[in-house]
Amino acid sequence: MNPYERYVLPRMIDIACGMGDVMKARSRIVPQAMGEVLEIGIGTGLNLQFYRPDQVTSIVGVDPAAQMQTLARRRAAACGIPVEMIAVDVQGIHAADDRFDTIVMTFTLCSITDPLPALREMLRVLKPGGRLLFCEHGLAPDASVRRWQHRLTPIWKPIAGGCHLNRDIPQLLRDAGFNIGEIATEYLPGPRPMTYIYSGWAQQEALA
Repeated sequence: MNPYERYVLPRMIDIACGMGDVMKARSRIVPQAMGEVLEIGIGTGLNLQFYRPDQVTSIVGVDPAAQMQTLARRRAAACGIPVEMIAVDVQGIHAADDRFDTIVMTFTLCSITDPLPALREMLRVLKPGGRLLFCEHGLAPDASVRRWQHRLTPIWKPIAGGCHLNRDIPQLLRDAGFNIGEIATEYLPGPRPMTYIYSGWAQQEALA
């Protein structure tokens, strides 16, 4: 790991992902979590302030970027819920089948190298009837914006921790075996190739 990835990138991600409109998007999704929670890509712990102690019994946060855990541990100490942080990707947690009541994934799927196996692992550890809560930026509906997303992604990835601007979030969820129960889309303020987001929930069993 080079000095940029160890010292600069975590702070840049914390600032960019902690901006006002991004935090508002998080605040609409994370409080829906219940029971035992698995957070994918806990990063610097920006979501921890939004969990409700009266609904959530514990949180397991996974993230391969161990260098981000210093900030996350400070935030975990203030959230009022037991938090365990593991410096692995989602495929390294070795959790039992059907363990978690809720999985939370915010602004994370863009940087997972191979998203389908990761999503299938989430499906495996999610209880039947449990929910995957997601808030992710991705492929925009406007052709002109999409063109820029495809052009910029190869340049953007090396400086933004592997972030892909052009992932089709709903299609990835469906391809992994999730049923989308609710989804909302919007552009956040800012450059359009970076700010089109999908938020909602999905689950593993067929919806009634």
